[in-house]
Amino acid sequence: MGTWDDGPFDNDTAADWCGDLHDADPSARAAMVRAALTTAAFDTGYLDHVNAVSAIAAAAITASQMPGGDPITSPYAPDFLLAGESLDLDDDLPQLAVEALDRVLSDDSEWRSDWAEAGVSEFPQINKLRAVLSGPPELPGQIALF
Repeated sequence: MGTWDDGPFDNDTAADWCGDLHDADPSARAAMVRAALTTAAFDTGYLDHVNAVSAIAAAAITASQMPGGDPITSPYAPDFLLAGESLDLDDDLPQLAVEALDRVLSDDSEWRSDWAEAGVSEFPQINKLRAVLSGPPELPGQIALF
């Protein structure tokens, strides 16, 4: 599987995807993030490992660009983010990332099955990403303005 830790970039496939994102024309990067999230969130059938880990990396990148998101520090993340550059991401990407992560954690996900076979059933890294991507909870009596 080529996985050495539980972080969003800590496996061969995610590191390769991040390298491709770094090497892409800067104007294409946001579309690559969207494509990874869309594939995981909306493709039907069994979600394969490659698409799942690419979506997790894309979700972590999306979360890093949000208030409360952890900065990217993994040496396996895209170098341009490590150098302090950012991405101009559309406002709908956090919700799309949540949907992709939900699919990654579903029963029809190879990523989830791989971890279950290893005896892992809790995913605090994914839960933290989901919390950032979902934004702060609305307070009682708060009116949504959208």
